[in-house]
Amino acid sequence: MFGFNDTVDKAVLKPVAQGYEKVTPVFVRQGVSNYVENLQDLGTGLNNLLQGKPAQAASDAGRVLVNTTVGFLGILDVASTMGMEKHEEDFGQTFGRWGMDDGAYVVWPFFGPRTVRDTIGLAFDVATDPLSYVDHVPTRNTLWAVRLVSNRAELLKADKIIEEAALDKYSYVRDAYLQ
Repeated sequence: MFGFNDTVDKAVLKPVAQGYEKVTPVFVRQGVSNYVENLQDLGTGLNNLLQGKPAQAASDAGRVLVNTTVGFLGILDVASTMGMEKHEEDFGQTFGRWGMDDGAYVVWPFFGPRTVRDTIGLAFDVATDPLSYVDHVPTRNTLWAVRLVSNRAELLKADKIIEEAALDKYSYVRDAYLQ
């Protein structure tokens, strides 16, 4: 499965991300990235709340409120300039906080590396993602594609590190993921 995902990435995702990076000005890419992250801050806030971190959950809710209003739907990250710290939490981490073991390491087609716990968490992440509730299918699919391309473009620099450092790419990615 790792080989399949790597082939799909090399044939489709990476070239699209490279093209996006090449033709899109930095400020536009940053705006798209900010927009994507603003939507993800909703799930982060929920997960912080479920992990018993009410102050971080309130901060995440505040980030969404500020960036959605003053930051033009999240295109500008005004909250960071105001000193509101960005957090990264998901349901896999929440389940871990609740005591669930990682489980086995698996590689899923298109979704990539996960543990069993993170796989279960991914289902909850998708279920609580605001994009999942956009009724207009072309709009929803466009937003998913924009998120995918933006996220993949963010990882282009990491590709160089992996290619230079890894004797065995699978082992390198697995070990990095599990850390």
